[in-house]
Order: sequence, then structure tokens, then C-alpha cells
Amino acid sequence: MTDLVACLSTGKGTWTNVLQLVKKEEFENIYLIVNQWAKDNLKLERKNLHMIVVNPNDKVNVIRDKIINALNGKIKDFEVAVNIDSGSGKEHTAIITALMKLGLALRFVSVEEEEIVEV
Repeated sequence: MTDLVACLSTGKGTWTNVLQLVKKEEFENIYLIVNQWAKDNLKLERKNLHMIVVNPNDKVNVIRDKIINALNGKIKDFEVAVNIDSGSGKEHTAIITALMKLGLALRFVSVEEEEIVEV
């Protein structure tokens, strides 16, 4: 099984698809990139759910480095499933560049009609 890295941040109505992915059993580990408000208010319990709290007001390279430090050595496969339905362009850039700097292949996923699909 692969790991999922997803952004859960700003954007009206963007949490629905991300949370549908989180509830699926197909992922070994789930890493959510969140802001402090999301961490404090998201009431979701899963043993394999890990939250990486970033400040969306930080510079892209600061957010990127925080993600790299949080994920370094934790992803065992050569690729990760990625979802950026939620969040800002700055957060998306930080996530994608962090995963690339970690040497991971990216497989973008989403949920359509209750099924996980590759984009």
C-alpha cells in the first residue's frame, strides 16, 4: 500500500474530497498538511493519520522544509499518492517540491463517485 500526502487547508468546500480519501482504507499512512486551525478543529481519529502543521503565511521554502523534515525517512515506498484539492498555490508548491526533494514519485489522486481515481 502507498502513503497519501494531502493538503487540508483553505477553500470553501474543499475538505469533502480530502476527507473522503482519508476515510478510505487503501493507504498505509496518511499525512495531512494542515494549518493550526484545521489541526485544532478536525475531529478525525485514525491510527495511521499524521498531521503536519504549517503556517500558510510563511515563505514557500519554509513550508517546504517543514514538510521535508516531517516526512524524511517515514515514507518507505518510492511513490506517494498526492491530493491538493484543498489549500493555496503556495502550499501546493511547497508540498510538491518537498516530495520531489525527497526523491518520491507523485501519483495525483482524487475521489469521484466514492472511488479513488488517478488524475
